[in-house]
Amino acid sequence: MASEPPGDARDRSPLWSEPGTLLQHVPVAVFGLDHDDRVCYWGPGAHDLFGYDADEILRRPGAALFADAAGDVSASCARMAERGRVDGYWRGRLTARGKDGEVFDSGFRVFPVDGAEGRSVLMGLASRSEELDRVKTNLAFLDALFQTCPIGLVMLDEDFRYIHLNQALADMDGMPVEDHLGRRADEVMIMADAAAWRAALHTVTESGRPLVGMPVSLRTAGHPGRDQVRSVSLFPLSQAVGTRPGVGGLVVDVTDREEALLEAEAGRRRLALLDRAASRIGTTLDVDVTARELVDTVVPEFADGAVVEVVEWLDEDERFDPALPLLTRRIAATTTLPPPADDVVGGLEHVTYPPGSAIHDMLRTGRPICAAVDEDFVARTVVLEERARLLTESGLACILIAPLIARGTVQGITLFGRSAARPAFTEDDLGLAAELGSRAALCLDNARLYSRVQDIALTLQRALLPSATATSPYVRMAHRYVPGSRITEVGGDWYDVVALPGERVALVVGDVMGHGVPAAAAMGRLRITAKALARHDRAPDDLMGDLDACAQESGIELATCLYLVYDPTTGRARIASAGHPPPLLRHPDGRVEAIGDVLGVPLGVGGFAYLTTERVLPDGATLALYTDGLVEARGRDIETGLAALREELASATGPLEAAADRILGNLLPDPPTDDTVLLLARVHRTPGPQV
Repeated sequence: MASEPPGDARDRSPLWSEPGTLLQHVPVAVFGLDHDDRVCYWGPGAHDLFGYDADEILRRPGAALFADAAGDVSASCARMAERGRVDGYWRGRLTARGKDGEVFDSGFRVFPVDGAEGRSVLMGLASRSEELDRVKTNLAFLDALFQTCPIGLVMLDEDFRYIHLNQALADMDGMPVEDHLGRRADEVMIMADAAAWRAALHTVTESGRPLVGMPVSLRTAGHPGRDQVRSVSLFPLSQAVGTRPGVGGLVVDVTDREEALLEAEAGRRRLALLDRAASRIGTTLDVDVTARELVDTVVPEFADGAVVEVVEWLDEDERFDPALPLLTRRIAATTTLPPPADDVVGGLEHVTYPPGSAIHDMLRTGRPICAAVDEDFVARTVVLEERARLLTESGLACILIAPLIARGTVQGITLFGRSAARPAFTEDDLGLAAELGSRAALCLDNARLYSRVQDIALTLQRALLPSATATSPYVRMAHRYVPGSRITEVGGDWYDVVALPGERVALVVGDVMGHGVPAAAAMGRLRITAKALARHDRAPDDLMGDLDACAQESGIELATCLYLVYDPTTGRARIASAGHPPPLLRHPDGRVEAIGDVLGVPLGVGGFAYLTTERVLPDGATLALYTDGLVEARGRDIETGLAALREELASATGPLEAAADRILGNLLPDPPTDDTVLLLARVHRTPGPQV
């Protein structure tokens, strides 16, 4: 180890530093004196301090190390050795002399240790006084700095966990010093851009270069509701032998000087929240899902709890009357607060707000309001005494109430709550809540209108489908209609069974292209027309021609239809098709084939004649009539679907009802993506002579 400081060290002030560890710049000589005060051990650093090699000094009198030596005698050496042996420990400053004759002040520490054969050895430690003074001055300065400096000081280990910090930084964080130790820095500092903070720490440790004056916007675990801006300077810690490096830091709270930055950060957060709301709210046309998306978007960033309620109007005008109670239905709620806050936001489905409540105040103006959760608010707004008690104990300190208004109609209300640990809502927060409410209300209204149209279409479709089909002792049937999912709306699939003279039975299936009310209406028109024509006992090809004319007159551009008449006295089936998938026939021996494979053109095209094909069906055979929703789906072509239907039909040996359920369960996706009709008919012949 080098005993001399750099050449210009003596020209510096007493407080100076250099890279490296303490022992690298304060060399310590270790030596031992026997009972005759002769050097018997020459350890690390002794050569650097005194200049002697071990073979030059061992067994020589210790007096050689001191400036007052006269021959082999030194009063300083004798006094030091006596005090060390008598007192058991001695430290002090003496004038030393090196091999080259240099005289210098040195600090000595001596203490006896037991040597071999019971002999005592006096161990000594020596360092230059000027080096010790410099280290003492530095350490005193550092102690004072950590105790009195108003700037935050911190030391982090290699995993960026607190190992030392001063009280100034603890006060900034709102946490005791002890609560920091052992925790990661990003567990205490809640930053808007935590990734940038981690990247800065890694850059300092990996590059070894300091980072000065990095601005950091944050909240702390001790002050979760207070925005702060800090100027942080980071530097790598000196690497001691056998350890990994850490990071030191100086932290200055510049919040008062950075109000503009804080406001910009708050604005950025509001814009980011609105951006997320635009992408997350209204992803489906489902009222409950839309409400859930709203509360999940704002909690916990904007509020500690949120609920969405839709108004249940007492009259059809949906007009707000401040003199009447307001009835709502809570459809979404969430909170991050501990119980009983969860019971407050989620423990009630139907809510009644009495006249004069804060909700009435908000709806009277149509603008968001903020109210403190105090006795007056609770008494005016909460009807049930038990609910009032829960709200008082919930930890909510203030509530922001915003209307959900779209197209001039109040859809509902949304309530955002904050605890006392966070700041109360500001005017900017009211504006943000108004914007969130406006977007959510439009999505809710779209979902509500869609639900109404969907309900109308479903009601219309179910009204137009047969409530009861004709029966025959010679044709056993099972029929199913499965509507598509709400995403695709209702479709134009339909079916019917018509009894004809002479024990004959007509089976009809059809599919109008499109979805919604127009498709349902077109389906109903074609079904009623087909049933009327069938009762007039029209031939299949003639009936299909009349249906085509009806479709053209009604503006139905594209529809498919299959018409089959079965005569049990002959076993003959007569079939006409307008572009519809052919029926499948299962023979009693299990063979499955398509029949009536003359497809024809769809209804509404016009200009083409339809053909009737005939086929004799064996007794006990099973017919399957269906629409394309059963055999065609996204990711599966119609040929694959037909093959799957053939396999299912081949095993249809038992009751038709069970077979119909099994076929639908195995072939339809969950949820169904399109309307589907399945009509199974097991045919038999009449007993006695056949005509």
